[in-house]
Amino acid sequence: QVQLVESGGGSVQPGGSLRLSCVASGFTEDTYSIGWFRQAPGKEREGVSCIGSGEGHTYYTKAVKGRFTISRDDAENTVYLQMNGLESEDTAVYYCAAGDCIPHPSGSFYYTMNFWGQGTQVTVSS
Repeated sequence: QVQLVESGGGSVQPGGSLRLSCVASGFTEDTYSIGWFRQAPGKEREGVSCIGSGEGHTYYTKAVKGRFTISRDDAENTVYLQMNGLESEDTAVYYCAAGDCIPHPSGSFYYTMNFWGQGTQVTVSS
């Protein structure tokens, strides 16, 4: 049974940092690309970052480039999202998902995800 479990969300002040973790089970992470997505109240889901299978190419949406870093620990079947310089606009429920990410000319990515986690809340507020 495929399962993705996120953790690491919380409340921080602007400028703070959080590290989200996504532990996968039921498949090996080098089978799929793993992406982080977020959805704020009243807004559509947004692709934040993705790390590919194999060579592990990374992609970021423009809003987080330079502040967020995605990484993968295949031995632990875990993908991390290090978030620095958090802003109030980063407040959302963050989800990880497994599937396929395709590079977009802007440096971001298209995606087709097959499996989703339950989400973890990130709140950035003073």
